[in-house]
Formats: sequence, structure tokens, C-alpha cells
Amino acid sequence: MRRRRWKHILIGAFAGAAVLADAGAAAAQAAAATEQLAISTPPAGSAAWVEDHSYGHDLPDPATTAPAAVAEFFAQLAPAEVDRLVAAYPLVVGNFDGAPLALRYRANRVALAAERDRARARAADPELDQEQRALAVSRANDVQSLLAPGRQILAFDPRGRGLLTEVWGDLGAADRIAVLVPGSDADLGHFDQAVEPLRSPAGMARSLYEEEHRQAPGTHTAVVAWTGYVTPSGLGPDAVTSRLADVGAPRLRRLLAGLKETTRPDAPPALFCHSYGSVVCGTAAPDIPRAAASPTDTSGVTDMVVFGSPGMGVESSSELGGGVHVWATRNETDWIGNVPYLEVGGLGHGADPTSADFGSERISSAHSSGHNGYFTPGTDSLHNFAAVALGAYQDVSRPDPQA
Repeated sequence: MRRRRWKHILIGAFAGAAVLADAGAAAAQAAAATEQLAISTPPAGSAAWVEDHSYGHDLPDPATTAPAAVAEFFAQLAPAEVDRLVAAYPLVVGNFDGAPLALRYRANRVALAAERDRARARAADPELDQEQRALAVSRANDVQSLLAPGRQILAFDPRGRGLLTEVWGDLGAADRIAVLVPGSDADLGHFDQAVEPLRSPAGMARSLYEEEHRQAPGTHTAVVAWTGYVTPSGLGPDAVTSRLADVGAPRLRRLLAGLKETTRPDAPPALFCHSYGSVVCGTAAPDIPRAAASPTDTSGVTDMVVFGSPGMGVESSSELGGGVHVWATRNETDWIGNVPYLEVGGLGHGADPTSADFGSERISSAHSSGHNGYFTPGTDSLHNFAAVALGAYQDVSRPDPQA
């Protein structure tokens, strides 16, 4: 009984600190927050896929097959077999890390169109109440925007609030790849916001991609906005435990293993981990694929940039494993700096990555403001993020020691 009471007190302390720092809307959000159902299983259609023996051979199990084996499987298929699989199992093909990139983009367009039509049918269903129909209209509109020409959807899963991954640039030909791992409230409905776009994963990714091209127009780059895990909703209990990060981390590792098979950058993908996303990155770090820096060099270092972080689930960067270089920043007006940087009884996320003894390399975020302002053009943070993504480490600026 005392343990439960202590746990509730700690949850209130963590959430309360954040609410006090970002009052008003955040307070209402915290009050309404509910625990989320994590998604750890393969997408819809996977069971039927495994049981389908009409191709004359077994299809690889989406739950257990490594991306390297997935790449080998698809490389052996005839075009007609590929067409059949896309038509019958678009969600499986579209979410299969290790499958050819162009094939995944194609399959996800099929899956998105089906989800749009399903949502439109629900919106017109007189059996549903007004709220359900309104939610269906919103889902249909969100999905329709993703079907616009030129959009490259690497993964799409309509379950729950919706999981989504989008690519900017030519991922297969990129010399440098950046992967954005967002924090709370990232989902299909908030993936690409017209109002305050830099609060959304798509807006952050676009800003980073444009800044990379401003700094190095001759470098082939790609940015991946990965909303491939169920994020916390608001500032409730999920935000102060690692439960969702524990489920999300293997999914992030699988994404990176798939990129290792289907891309050929000259350095491992750089990870940009915002807010709760830094908990996911920290959890995944010890086991992420150590990609080679070149065909003859297997000592490639993964750059991991954490910003607006509540902690990475560790007390120092040494716990993240070898081959990870942590860059960290937090601006002075980011409310996340007021949360308790500790871990007690499964609550909290450990030490502050920007602290002097954490072992990270601190970078400047001057001119940025608030928890979602790190990708604003003209800020030190956006400049530094692009410099790290490009491997132009000499261009990264550090915080002013007098500030």
C-alpha cells in the first residue's frame, strides 16, 4: 500500500513539475492523459501471410525474420510474385524492414488508400454517432494528405493512433542519413501539422533536410521521420516510465537494421532524439546495428543527438555501449529542464544528458525557444543538428560558457 502511494506521489511530482513549467494547455492535457496500448506485434495481415503457401515456398515470418533475410527473400522474387504480395498484403510488405525501399513506398500507397476509403465509409455510416464520424473524417483527411505526389511513406500502420514513417530525399542513394525519433503525442493525426509545423515530426524533418541542403548543397542526404512506436499521450504516467520506450526500442533497432540492408551511406545514420524519444534512443543504444563507416572500416560511430530530453534511462553515456557518440542540448526556456532528473522505482529517466558528468558533448541551442523550438530556422540548434548529420563536426558550435 505504501509503495503504491509513493509511486502515485512520484508520478504527480514528475507530471506536476512539467505542468508548472508549461501551464495551461499542458495541465489540461496531463489531467486527461491515459495509458497507451503499446504495439509490439507485426501489422495486420501477418498471420494470413505466414499461412499462405500458394507461392510454392514459405513466406518469411514478419515477427521473427531478420532484415538481412528479408532483403534476400525479396531479391529472389519474380516481378509477378511481388505484384501479388503487394496487392494481397500491402501492410506486411510496407512495414517489412529489409524490403526494397521503392517496393515499400508502393505498398504503403496501397495501404493508405485502403485506410482512407475505410475511414470515409465510417464517416458516412449513419449507425455511428457524431463523434465517431468526426474522428473518421479526420483520419480520412490525414491519410489523404499522405497520398500526395512525391511523398515517400516507408512504414504505415493504422492500428490505434496510427504509426507512420516518412522519408525526405533519396534514401537509397544518400551519403548521409538522419533519423528523427520524436517524443510524446506523435502519431498519425499529429505527424504533419499545418499550424505550428515544427511541433510535428514531419515539420522537424523538413526543416532539418532543408538546412542540410543550405549547408551542403552538393551532399546527397535523406531524413527519416520515424513515428514507429506508440508515444505517450500528454504528461500522464506513460511519460515518466520507460514502458513504451521498452517496446519502441526493438522497433527502432529493426528500422536501423533494415536501413543497413537497403541503404549505403558513408556513415551510420545519425539519430535525433527529441523529448521522450531520447528515452527510446537510450534504451535501444546498446544493441543498435554498428554500421561500418566504409566498406573496409567496421568502426563506424553512431551520432546520437538528444534535445529537450527528460533523460535516457541511464546515469552516463558509458552505459549506452561503445560506438555511440552523444550530443546533447537544452535551451533555457524548455520546461523539460524542470523535471526531476532521477530514476526511482521505475519512475523517471535517469541523469540529465546535458550535465557535465554525463559524458555527452554539449552543443549550443541559442536562439531556440521552448520545448518544440529546436528546428526553427536561424537557431544554433538547427545549424548544429545539420552539421552533425552531415559529419561537419568542425562547424558545430558549443554553448557560451558565460551564458
